[in-house]
Amino acid sequence: MEYWEKMLHFLDNTYPSQGGVVFQVVSTHIDPTIMQANLSSEATLEWSISNKTEAKQVTYKVEFQVDSNFGIPGAITVINKYHKEFYLESVNIEGVVHFACNSWVQPDKIHPEKRIFFFNKAYLPCQTPLGLKEFRESELEQLRGYGKGVRKLSDRIYDYDVYNDLGNPDRGMEYSRPTLGGENCPYPRRCRTGRHPNNTDVSTESPVNEQTPMYVPRDEALDDSKTKAVAAGKLKGLLKNLIPTLRNASMNSDSIKDFSEINSLYKRRTPLGVQLPIENWSRLPLPSMLTKIPQSIKEIYKFDPPNGISRNKLNPSIYGPQESSLKEEHISGYLNGMTVQQALEEKKLFILDYHDIYLPFLNRINALGERKAHATRTIFFLTPLGTLKPIAIELSLPPMDMNSPSRQVVTPPVDDTTYWLWQLAKAHVCSNDAGAHQLIHHWLRVHACMEPFIIAAHRQLSVMHPVYKLLKPHMRDTLAINAQARAILVNAKGIIESYFTPEKYCMEITQSAYRDWWRFDLEGLPADLIRRGLAEPDPTQKHGLRLLIEDYPYANDGLLIWSALETLVRTYVNYYYPEASLVQYDTELQACYNEFINVGHADVSHADWWPKLSTPEDLTSFLTTILWIVTAQHAALNFGQYHYGGYIPVRPPYMRRLVPNQGNANFLADPQGYFLSSLPSLPETTYFMSVLDILSMHATDEQYIGGRKDLSTWGGDTEIIEAFYKFSMEIKKIEKEIERRNADPKLSNRCGPGIAPYELLLPSSGPGVTGRGVPNSISI
Repeated sequence: MEYWEKMLHFLDNTYPSQGGVVFQVVSTHIDPTIMQANLSSEATLEWSISNKTEAKQVTYKVEFQVDSNFGIPGAITVINKYHKEFYLESVNIEGVVHFACNSWVQPDKIHPEKRIFFFNKAYLPCQTPLGLKEFRESELEQLRGYGKGVRKLSDRIYDYDVYNDLGNPDRGMEYSRPTLGGENCPYPRRCRTGRHPNNTDVSTESPVNEQTPMYVPRDEALDDSKTKAVAAGKLKGLLKNLIPTLRNASMNSDSIKDFSEINSLYKRRTPLGVQLPIENWSRLPLPSMLTKIPQSIKEIYKFDPPNGISRNKLNPSIYGPQESSLKEEHISGYLNGMTVQQALEEKKLFILDYHDIYLPFLNRINALGERKAHATRTIFFLTPLGTLKPIAIELSLPPMDMNSPSRQVVTPPVDDTTYWLWQLAKAHVCSNDAGAHQLIHHWLRVHACMEPFIIAAHRQLSVMHPVYKLLKPHMRDTLAINAQARAILVNAKGIIESYFTPEKYCMEITQSAYRDWWRFDLEGLPADLIRRGLAEPDPTQKHGLRLLIEDYPYANDGLLIWSALETLVRTYVNYYYPEASLVQYDTELQACYNEFINVGHADVSHADWWPKLSTPEDLTSFLTTILWIVTAQHAALNFGQYHYGGYIPVRPPYMRRLVPNQGNANFLADPQGYFLSSLPSLPETTYFMSVLDILSMHATDEQYIGGRKDLSTWGGDTEIIEAFYKFSMEIKKIEKEIERRNADPKLSNRCGPGIAPYELLLPSSGPGVTGRGVPNSISI
């Protein structure tokens, strides 16, 4: 007879006394007479009203009868006979084995199948003990839905669907949006929710929204602390938006009249990198209903000042000639005495090119009324200080006809009038950049393109699989966060459409970028830097490449993290896959990878750039890329949104007026007024700042890179535990190195007067909006 300890974390302790929880231990050994796993006797745990407690964790003990030839415990099955779910945290056999469960167990009246939890040891499929083989396979079967049935919130099913839930045509045609995903509209797949459609189109699911409970597999739902943190963030944003909104209610115009209106939104500290005269911090009078609010309260609900601020070519018969209007004469005077040819040869010229991304959508965007956009190209010169200086901006519009000019070039100013023309052109560039950052680099490349892999991993990799065990903390909360994004961010008339240039065409732009530009084989940091022309392969350098901008904080700090991840993954992979044949004949791994490509990215599965998965080195490259994207890449894109985008004149999410010609009478009469009237209105500015504030926030329970709470799950694999320990130590070294760099006056892009230190890839962070910290997963 053995004693077993159950640690049960209950969502609700008001369980009736009828019922019970039935446990049974499964051996790794089989009974040779029946060729099935040895099983212990069943043990039933009961609790009654007297067992109610306010504690978050409750510990129980039960007893099992086992035969002398039972063998080694390998798993435990659980049946919930009560009417409510409970959370099973862990199971311990005293002094023998530990099961980390961390899962909700549903009532058997809803889910009659047994739940199975395996001992914390990693096995490749071919190494699975005989007693566990059947249970390993049945557990995976429970997690696959095969596209059938309506999902209940208690389900644990992972399945795929197209993006057919972003629109809501029942509310009117203005809420109709195209389905993303399919032969004519390539897009990654999302997790299928299986809700009843609200209309007769059976291919369309009812939209996710804040009022409708959203399905994610039960164990993927956000826990209480994360839900409370999101709610607290929304309240914080509401309060910060309250005073400016009420103040604006007393004004007749929604256009910004003076910089003081914007500056009064912030606490009394000049944003780093923004040169503002002190008088611009004078505050506007508040409506009479707020005049008695103490000054300290008014300051609390102000914003903190930010810290800083393709393969398919376009058809020339539709969009005009591909040749740029940028000429040598536009830039030759800004090259510090170099000729254009010299600057090109010495790789001193760089381009920020949003021409092909935006141009096909501009006629539709500019017909929306409150949205005006150019497709921009910007030329930068790399100065002797190692900083980039913008020297020319091309602003394009679709041609009215093949003979009419559709482009203008703006260069640095020579007088007050050209100063504001230059500011307008830069604002349009930054508006293009803000949209591409949020839509393509953040949503598409990170959130949307990683979701199919997380689905495939849960469907095809057993929890006993070493790759699953490596990845588990890096998949935390992502499906739930993406479901929330479909409810309030990327849905029809959601936050993204409301506050970024393309408005109702936002997701169509991401679809175009996915079709024409996204490639998984170029998503790793070294390959991405080379693709963008910011680095060249160089085997003599530490990371195998040479940066063309030596002081490039994102690249320099990112390569430290990339290298640490790669070292950890290579050690891990070589431990479990000492031979290539183990990779090739790992049925679960190959099924996961093939499903990720052929189902999760079905619309581009035919591409010849997909990497092979045949050797340990292939697997190391693949897993390092995945870990890079969900950790450092997401952190760099997400947690600086407020610090780099929270001062709207520097980085407006959209513009309301096009850049005029120099002879425009309205512009000449009041150039600054024209600039301010081009920005979003003051109410929209404050609301957008609130959104960025919330999106840039770390939760109190965030888990950061280098810190794992599940090392006990590797049991006696001391080499693996040591590899994680070394990784953790390396991450701490990286943090110190980044802090050293940020204090180095020779590094002009991260240290100096008016220059914000680059902290986005500092691994650790406290809660809140910190502008730093690299979480283990895409958790917001």
